Amino acid sequence: MTEKRTEKKIKKKPEAPFDVSAFLKQLTQRPGVYRMLNANGTIIYVGKAKNLKKRVSSYFKKSHGEIKTAAMVAQVAKVEVTVTDTESEAFILENTLIKRHKPKYNILFRDDKSYPYIYVSTDKAFPALSYHRGAKRRKGEYFGPFPNASAVQQTLQALQKIFKVRQCAESVFNHRSRPCLQYQIKRCSGPCVEGLVSPEAYQEEVNHTLLFLEGKSFTVVDALAQKMEAASQRLEFETAAQYRDKISALRTIQSQHLINQPNAKDMDVIVMAEQANQVCVCLMMYRGGNLWGSEHFYPNSQYMAQPIEQATVLEAFITQHYQLYPVPAEILLPVKLPEQATLEMWLKESRGRNVRLKHPSQQTAKSLISLAHTNALTGLKQHLTQKATQAERVRALQEVLALPTAPTQMECFDISHTQGQLTVASCVVFSDGIPNTQAYRKFNIEGITGGDDYAAMHQVLTRRYQRLKAQAKEGGENFLSLFPNLIIVDGGKGQLSQAIDVLKTLELEHIPLVSVAKGEGRKAGLEILYTPHNMQGIDLESDHIALHLINHIRDEAHRFAITSHRAKRTKAQTHSSLESIEGIGPKTRKNLLLHFGGLTQVKQASVSELSKVKGISQNKAQMIYDFFHGAV
Repeated sequence: MTEKRTEKKIKKKPEAPFDVSAFLKQLTQRPGVYRMLNANGTIIYVGKAKNLKKRVSSYFKKSHGEIKTAAMVAQVAKVEVTVTDTESEAFILENTLIKRHKPKYNILFRDDKSYPYIYVSTDKAFPALSYHRGAKRRKGEYFGPFPNASAVQQTLQALQKIFKVRQCAESVFNHRSRPCLQYQIKRCSGPCVEGLVSPEAYQEEVNHTLLFLEGKSFTVVDALAQKMEAASQRLEFETAAQYRDKISALRTIQSQHLINQPNAKDMDVIVMAEQANQVCVCLMMYRGGNLWGSEHFYPNSQYMAQPIEQATVLEAFITQHYQLYPVPAEILLPVKLPEQATLEMWLKESRGRNVRLKHPSQQTAKSLISLAHTNALTGLKQHLTQKATQAERVRALQEVLALPTAPTQMECFDISHTQGQLTVASCVVFSDGIPNTQAYRKFNIEGITGGDDYAAMHQVLTRRYQRLKAQAKEGGENFLSLFPNLIIVDGGKGQLSQAIDVLKTLELEHIPLVSVAKGEGRKAGLEILYTPHNMQGIDLESDHIALHLINHIRDEAHRFAITSHRAKRTKAQTHSSLESIEGIGPKTRKNLLLHFGGLTQVKQASVSELSKVKGISQNKAQMIYDFFHGAV
C-alpha cells in the first residue's frame, strides 16, 4: 500500500508595510549610520548623520528637489540604523558599509590602488634612493605618496641629475669592485668604491636630497649659493661651476610649478568635471610647493544618469580616499561642502594635526583650481572616448565569434617557464574590454612533465574553474557572475582541446572558448582564432578591431605570465639550498658560509670538515653532507 503525502504550501506571512511615522517617532537624535532597504531586503543607500532623526526625517518630506532622491525614497521598504558615539565613527562605518554592500544609490570610488613612494635608506652608511610600494617595514625615510609610478620615476631622474646619490640595490652596491655606468655619466658619486667620495661629502648630497623631497628646495638653493660663493673666493672655479649648475637645475624645477613659495604646505587640490552623465574627479598632489602629479577617479553609481551635485561627489571622495591614504595639511576645493566642519574634524583625527578644507579666494588658489579642472575635463574626454572604443571592440568580437551575448567578462590564460623549469600560468581578466588588474591570478604549476604546456594549461583551467564552481555553489545565484562569458587561451588547437576537455569535465561547456594561434613568422596581425565550432580557423584582417582586442588581452596575459615567472626565478636564484635543510637555522647557515667562503665549498666539504664549524655537531654535519650528496 502506497501512502500518499499531500504537501501543503506554507505561505509566508507578508510583512507589515513600513510605517514611516512610527519609525521616526522612536528614532534617536544621536549620530550614526542609516541603511535604506527595498522590498527585497537589498540595501540601496547608506548614509551618515550627526542627528539620525533629523537626517532620516528629511527624506520622507512630501516633495524632493532631486529626482534621484524621490526615486530612491519611493523604493524604501525599511530603514535600519546603527548608533555611534561620534561623527568620526559614523564616517568610518558608512565607508565600510558602502564598500561591502555597494548600494545602488551611493557613489563608490575604487580604493584598491596602492600609491608609490620614494624610499631613502638613511640607516645605511651610504644611503640610496629607490622606488617603493607597499608596507613600510624597512628603516629609513619615505616620501609620498605619489599619484603614480611615472611621477616617482620622473622625480628620481631629476634628483639623479642634481644630487649624485646612488639609486642601486643593496645587493649590487655591496659587491661592486669598480664604479658602474652611473658614475661614468656623472649621476652617482661612486660610494661603492673607496676613495671616490668621502662619507662627509656624500652625506651632504643626501641631506640636500632629503630637504628637496621635504619641499625645502629654497633652503637647498641658499646653501648651494653660499658654497658657490665660498668656492669662488678660494679661486676654485670648477667647484663653483658645479654648484652653479645645481642651482640652475633647481631653479628650473621651481619655475615649473604654480606654487613655489618657500616652506609651502602639503596640499591636495580636488575638483570634479561632468559630461555625458559621467563624472571625473581629479586629484592633484602638491608637496612642499611642488606638483608631484595628478590622478583621475571615475565613481561608480547607478544613478549617474541624473544630475548630481558637485559637493556630494567631493564629499564622498574625501571620506573614502582619506580613510586609506595620508591626509595633507590643506585640501583645496572649488565649492564649500555642507558638512565641511564635520569633515575637518574627522580629517584632523585621522592626521593628528589640523586640516583645512579651503575655498579659493586668492589668485594663486584660483589658478590651481582652474588647472585641476582642465585636467579633469581632459581626463573625462579621454575616458569617454576609450569607453566608446572599447565597447565597439567588444561588439565586434561578439560578431566575429558569433556569441549570443557581448563578452563583457573575459579571461585569458598563458604559460611561462624556462626550459620546462619553474612553470607559471597567468590568468588575466578584462571587464568591458578594460583590464581588471585586481582580478588577475597566477598559478604555480607542479606535478607535470617539464615543458608540457598542454598539461600546464589543463591544470590551470581545472584549478581556476573548480574553485569558481565551488564558490558559485556555495553562494548561489549571486555568484554566477564570477564566471566569464569568454575564455581565451594562448595557443593553437592543442591548447583549445585541453580547454574543451576541462570545461566538459566540469560541466561548463556553455562558456564560449577561443584560442589564439600565432601566425606565420609569429608576426602580430597574422594570428588565427580557433573555437570549438570552428576548427578551420578564423583569419581576420590585421587591422580588425576585434583582433586588436584579442591581441591586447593575449599580450597582457603573456606579460603577466613572464613577470610572475621572472619573480619566481629570481626567488629561486636567491634562495640558498641550505634553507631547505631541516634544523639548520639562519645563524648556522651564516657560520657555514663564513667558514667555507661560499655555498660551493660547503657542498664539497667532508663530514669531518663540516663538524669543525661552530655550532655544528657530528650528526648535523652528517645531515648536511647527506643532503648535498643524495643520501636523503
